Amino acid sequence: MSCCSSHHHHPPEHPSPYTLDEYFASGYEESENPFITATSRKWGNYVSIIGSISAALLLLIAYITSFFSFPLSSFFVVLVYFLTGTPALIHALKNLFELNINIQVLMTLAALLSVFIGSELEGGLLLVLFALSEALEDLATKKTKGALHTLHKLSPSLAYVIESNGSIFPKSVKEIVLDTHILVKAGEIIPLDGLVIEGNSYLNLSHLTGEGVPIPKQPGDLVPAGGLNTDGTLTIKVTKTSRESTLAKIIQLITEAQETKPQIQKFLDRFGKIYATTIILLFIFFGISLPFIFNIPYLGIEGSVYRSLAFLIAASPCALIIATPTAYLSAISACAKKGILLKGGIILDRIAKCKVLAFDKTGTLTTGQLSLASIEIDGSDIEKEKAIQIAASLERAVVHPIADAILKYAEKSNFSLCPITDLKVLPGFGVEGYYELHGEKKYAIIGNAEFILEKIQNKNRIPALQEKLIHEGHVTTLLLVEQTLLIFHFTDEIRINLLETIDLLKKRVDLVMLTGDHKENAQFVAKALHIEKVYAELKPEDKLRIVKDLAKTYPLMMIGDGINDAPALTQAMVGVAMGEIGSASAIEASDVVLLRDDLSQISWLLTRSKKTLTIVHQNLTLALAVIATATICSLLGFIPLWLAVILHEGSTVTVGFNSLRLLRK
Repeated sequence: MSCCSSHHHHPPEHPSPYTLDEYFASGYEESENPFITATSRKWGNYVSIIGSISAALLLLIAYITSFFSFPLSSFFVVLVYFLTGTPALIHALKNLFELNINIQVLMTLAALLSVFIGSELEGGLLLVLFALSEALEDLATKKTKGALHTLHKLSPSLAYVIESNGSIFPKSVKEIVLDTHILVKAGEIIPLDGLVIEGNSYLNLSHLTGEGVPIPKQPGDLVPAGGLNTDGTLTIKVTKTSRESTLAKIIQLITEAQETKPQIQKFLDRFGKIYATTIILLFIFFGISLPFIFNIPYLGIEGSVYRSLAFLIAASPCALIIATPTAYLSAISACAKKGILLKGGIILDRIAKCKVLAFDKTGTLTTGQLSLASIEIDGSDIEKEKAIQIAASLERAVVHPIADAILKYAEKSNFSLCPITDLKVLPGFGVEGYYELHGEKKYAIIGNAEFILEKIQNKNRIPALQEKLIHEGHVTTLLLVEQTLLIFHFTDEIRINLLETIDLLKKRVDLVMLTGDHKENAQFVAKALHIEKVYAELKPEDKLRIVKDLAKTYPLMMIGDGINDAPALTQAMVGVAMGEIGSASAIEASDVVLLRDDLSQISWLLTRSKKTLTIVHQNLTLALAVIATATICSLLGFIPLWLAVILHEGSTVTVGFNSLRLLRK
């Protein structure tokens, strides 16, 4: 980029515009073109509706003038056919060249034949209503893809790079490599995933997770691309390139979901070409045979060509074709806005069938973060504060959930750390060292219970101590200071307000817990959450086996967050991953990703999946009912051509708007 050669000490208030090369290299669709002004884009969104409404007005004028001036009426009819018929004819010819006989071909053929039999106004009405319904369908589709469009708008094209000499300049996010330092000011979108190295601020992640409460960020915190920096300036070290960023992955997931078709939609797509060809053949057959069946002429309002043409229009499957895609797209978009990513509309079908819901425990039902619950002191009157100081001073040498819990507690309580000498980490066992008390060195070790108990000189104390270690729902670690033993009890916190969610889910599906944790801890959490079926101390292969066994009886949904859950998530009919804390493997293996790690969304998702199927069935029933009724009545002469047109297009628009009901959160 040419701008790289000139350095700016302060980034401009507004991002510098794209270059042409940069836009075409961006891979964005035309709707994202930065060279189109906001006004032009707004007009562009409604150009098809404006055109079809204009044609409708011209058709109305043609109809009125037909009572007193045939030439004037014909002039306005020609304008109607030019406005709506030209694009229809172009598309129809293109489809015919590709040997693709579809709804566009049927409608264009019907309009041209209307002119042939002297029903120009009815043909014009068909073209106008077809253009209007297509325009409304296009708007509905854009609305159903609103979440994706919003995310594209959130994706900045430029980031402000900070060089080692302090100079700052804009650079395309696609060119920025790992470990680059970038500056994000208040009010700007985070362009790339990174680690905060300087500055404090609040981040709004509502577009990514659906959660509108700002989250505080400070040095050492990770920030995702797409988050809105609300009030402070942040310096960020890039940890993921633009292709691997959180925002890019979410966009990719939503795009794939919208392109993945459910079984019923795939069937209708395959059926469409055969159906259209069959209708054209039936139109020719009825046009030739009706005079022999009903003793009617070929031409005229009562003629076989007129009735066959009404049949052709009534039988066209517009409503049938859009019945499923608009419903699934609307549901996928509603889910995305709520922070639920689905890998295809077919997942909604599977969710609606699920009868069993299996949970992982740690990180799913619980937060996955340990907190210090209590300390038991055995053998001395050592103060609690001193015990925590020693434990925290030893544990700062390791990375472990227990160490994190002790250090967090010490920091929260404002306990200072004490100097440790001869510090030694014993992998898998603990940490040992010497601290100084009144000028005297004291030995201390913290870690694995069995390992620490072996170091107690008075072996008679061990049975009683072992009994103290058994505490339902608690994880324990031991601190030995000389011969004074301290038992630290930790709890894995159950997620807030989860019991209400679990009780609600129990009314709809059977609940099971699958965990690799100890039986006592698993039972404690299960009891607290009213979950009756518990499988504990499971290895990944055990989880996979149980999921397979359970799935033999009922369709199963599995929710997990760790690498060890990935095989089970893949095996389940529906795998759900916790997106905020979940591992990349679990997210990759799953069908649904909960960006907010909010299990209350599962109940909403079950409801939405069933509602989606209901609306799909409503749409298909309405479309088939209109086709069946209108085609039979057309052949019998009960329905004129203009009414067949209105019934056909009316059912198409009705189906589209019915699907949009799924956009409601």
